[in-house]
Amino acid sequence: MHEEFPTETPAVVTCGLPYANGDLHVGHLRTYVSGDAYSRALERVGQNVAFVCGSDMHGTPIAVNAAEADVSPAEFALEYHDQYIETFPKFNVEFDNYGHTHDETNTELTKGFVQSWIENDHVFEKEIEVAWDAEADQPLPDRFVEGTCPYCGEKARGDECDEGCQRHLEPGEIEAPTSVITGNPAEYRTRPHTFLRLSDFQEYLSGFIDRLEGTENAKNQPREWIEGELQDLCITRDMDWGIDFPGEDEEDLVLYVWVDAPIEYVASTKQYSERVGADEYDWEAVWKNQSDGTPPEGGDIVHIIGHDIIQHHTVFWPSMLRGADYNEPRAVMACGFVNLAGDAFSTSRNRAVWADDYIESGIHPDNYRYHIITGSEFVADVNFSWDGLAERVNSELVGTLGNFCYRSLLFAQRNYGGTPDTEVSDEVRDRIEEAMDDFRNAINDYRVRGLGRAPVELAKFGNEYIQQHEPWKLTDDDPEKAAQVIRDCVQLSKAVAVLMEPVLPGKAEELWAHLEETGSVHDVTLDAALEAPPAEFDEPSELFEGLEDERVEELNEQLEERIAAAEGDAEDETKSESETDASDAEAETTMEPISDERVSFDAFKDLDLRVAEVLSAEPIEGADELAKLEVDIGVETRQIVAGIKQLHDLEELPGTRIIVVANLEKSELFGVESNGMLLAAGDEADLLTTQGDAEPGTKVQ
Repeated sequence: MHEEFPTETPAVVTCGLPYANGDLHVGHLRTYVSGDAYSRALERVGQNVAFVCGSDMHGTPIAVNAAEADVSPAEFALEYHDQYIETFPKFNVEFDNYGHTHDETNTELTKGFVQSWIENDHVFEKEIEVAWDAEADQPLPDRFVEGTCPYCGEKARGDECDEGCQRHLEPGEIEAPTSVITGNPAEYRTRPHTFLRLSDFQEYLSGFIDRLEGTENAKNQPREWIEGELQDLCITRDMDWGIDFPGEDEEDLVLYVWVDAPIEYVASTKQYSERVGADEYDWEAVWKNQSDGTPPEGGDIVHIIGHDIIQHHTVFWPSMLRGADYNEPRAVMACGFVNLAGDAFSTSRNRAVWADDYIESGIHPDNYRYHIITGSEFVADVNFSWDGLAERVNSELVGTLGNFCYRSLLFAQRNYGGTPDTEVSDEVRDRIEEAMDDFRNAINDYRVRGLGRAPVELAKFGNEYIQQHEPWKLTDDDPEKAAQVIRDCVQLSKAVAVLMEPVLPGKAEELWAHLEETGSVHDVTLDAALEAPPAEFDEPSELFEGLEDERVEELNEQLEERIAAAEGDAEDETKSESETDASDAEAETTMEPISDERVSFDAFKDLDLRVAEVLSAEPIEGADELAKLEVDIGVETRQIVAGIKQLHDLEELPGTRIIVVANLEKSELFGVESNGMLLAAGDEADLLTTQGDAEPGTKVQ
């Protein structure tokens, strides 16, 4: 077990690197504002912490898009890198260092990592089949090739089944490969490549995943890979954009992007340390093992990422660190998806609220931060909409937090010129200390949402407190009691300012200024919540501005117009393509073709299909799509895990008759046993039911 924060050793908080290949939208920003809030919270409790990140500059998508734009990959990626540097501060995301994977620091560190693996005998070379474009006479690494996933049959890119099972794919695995350069079928050719032998780290990973802290999905999801047969990781690619593989005879190979990308975490920390000096922050004390290499030996490393890259951060990355004698992550926090008004973002359809859209709306960035951080638990999907943003801002920030602080400070200034000259009551001191404990617990439980809720809940208490005591009625009848109540409310307002700083840094600064506190709210520790406020301050102004219905309607209309325009362009393009090539139109279908492979009747009879009645259905904590069902199959009650959490109202399912495979081997998903499988049709999981009243347990023939 790790000791609770704050620790005596330095910490680093990182976020998954943004890929320098396109504009940022508000969905992308979830991990960055969460990482910023978490690192600020660590600073509040006295932790020495660096918040670092950088742009991911390498890989095939950048090479492909740069070629289409007729510019070099470096020029293409640096343009987006510079854009990100300008965008993050507009959302009050303040990295201590923000680098990129193509800079000298990361290049040298990456080569050092690989050299360590070579010296420690963790790499080997072997001949593998790689996709090849015969017409262009060049290899097709990663996203230069598309095809079919060999595991689930869905459309996939060369390195990932992004539309299906989301498994990482090694070179040569993808089936029916097609070149994205020419559109022609690709062929496989044998080429030598270098691999990191992940099996060397299997025993280590088993212990690491037991030590790992963070969110449940990050701790549970990797066990399937770690406890199974680990596939070795191909760390080289046939292309000329990236970091060269060390060695004189390897001029035509670069390192796989998932080698140098996470090493940027180390490089960015090193750059920060070099800028401020090792006495203030020592990067080696964080990343380097300090003695015999038995983990954990260095500082506290916290990764805040999207859940689609859990495998990379809990299997590949700790193996890479271990192989080079670096420290392991203390925690991995993996968030759910961000949806837009109930549906997925679609950059191709322009169905997105882009970062620039939000900034141009004139709405304060702290409103977005609060909405996206408190809209759901971090592991769950969160929905962004202008309506949802307005509702949360108007009710919680304007109606609760802003209302309490404004009315308290206004009454205090008009009646006392500032803070009444008395001590804070025991009741209010105890409630502030409780809020401080909630804040500390949220840090150590890795609940970013709790950081956002703590100040609002304290302000809610303040509103109830001031309403209960009605100081405006006491100023004449019991002036001493009135002064006590207002003294308490000013103290609560100061505590709110301290607690809200991580999630609402801009507004916390404004509230701090209303109190006419000295110094910056960004520099104080959590204990400042109980320090006496200034004796005098001027009249405050309203802290938050409400979002009117007319403004929200205007923003919704702008989004809908853009989506409609993008869909119209897509329809025109499809129509144009079909007119020039009738055969394409004839081949197009929304249905998957019937498989040519037949199964025997005896094989079909081996399936025991039964009618079942759903008794209960509930979500599995930490799983984005999985639900746990109790079903009656006539002869017994079974527990089944199914990926229907986002597709069905679970509360409506009890009493539904469904069809299940009763003789399927038991499995375990997210630590929950599944004894059977329900049948459903299509991407929307349309449950197979019975037309009549077949009883549970009836066989399907």
